[in-house]
Amino acid sequence: MSNETPVDLRSDTVTKPSVAMRQAMADAEVGDDVFGDDPTVNRLQDRVAELMGKEAAIFMPSGSMANQTAIRAQTQPGDEIIAHQDSHIYHYEAGAPAALSGCLLRLLPGRGGQYVAADVDEVIRPKNSHFAQSRLVVIENTHNRGGGTCWSLSAIEQIKQVADKHGLSMHLDGARMMNACVGKGYKPADCAKYFDTVSMCFSKGLGAPVGSAVAGSAEMIQRVHRFRKMFGGGMRQAGVIAAAALYALDHNIERLAEDHQNAKRLGEALAATGRVSIDLDMVETNIVYFDIDPGFGTAQQVCDRLHEDGVWMMGVSPQRVRAVTHLDVSSAAIDKAIEVSQRVLSAKTC
Repeated sequence: MSNETPVDLRSDTVTKPSVAMRQAMADAEVGDDVFGDDPTVNRLQDRVAELMGKEAAIFMPSGSMANQTAIRAQTQPGDEIIAHQDSHIYHYEAGAPAALSGCLLRLLPGRGGQYVAADVDEVIRPKNSHFAQSRLVVIENTHNRGGGTCWSLSAIEQIKQVADKHGLSMHLDGARMMNACVGKGYKPADCAKYFDTVSMCFSKGLGAPVGSAVAGSAEMIQRVHRFRKMFGGGMRQAGVIAAAALYALDHNIERLAEDHQNAKRLGEALAATGRVSIDLDMVETNIVYFDIDPGFGTAQQVCDRLHEDGVWMMGVSPQRVRAVTHLDVSSAAIDKAIEVSQRVLSAKTC
């Protein structure tokens, strides 16, 4: 194992707050947020609502809670949620749509974690007492398992038209929404306007240590607030972490473009080895997926070899590896990741 600082590409959740962000946290004015008395939390919630073009927003401990409270606020047990088969709410939120909201998931295929309006139209349930009722459409932007891919506004608008035709609500899992906005060049409100609820995360590419938010109408956020309490997410002097989120919004959005450039450079270097399968068209933001030839080794074996030389990636299936760039990974660190990856992949086998 190298004694140098590792290049940690396992996730953008591994970022550590900067000295300036820590100072903002230390200086935060706080109160009891359960009583609505924390001025820094209130300021963050107002900021997110304005950013999304919504009436209100609410601070959340995590992205999963943000998604699940939004789902619970817009469904009832026995309803069906339409989402992509690789959605975060399906794979990585512990079965919460079923456990917490009593909902089924109708899963759609599609390249890069995206489906089209016709796919949604085709699976809408009839208004018949024999069937679960289609109630909510969920879009994930950027799409994690899709490779950090970004939805176009035109594709979202077409799906919104289908949802409106059938009386369905729309939720945006926008954990990495700021990456999509930087990657596609649109404003958060331009995307958020198609959705009844929008979640976003501060603790990924934006670099805060913890926290997410949900935005929507004032009435909707009141419902979400109730379910945050029900799910155990009330916080007291939360201004110390809300201050980090505010700092992130002020300083860490535009720089996401650097992460995207680093991811593209890493993806191109991996492809050039000829030893992995990678779809460079899917490397739109800060996530790189690549597949290992079974004759060379497994994803975990490759990750173990990289780890020995100070480059940390994550095996997500027997042959698939994920690498995620972020603000704690410099251009020089990507140079090291490229050099180590090329050396490891140049061997005959792992």
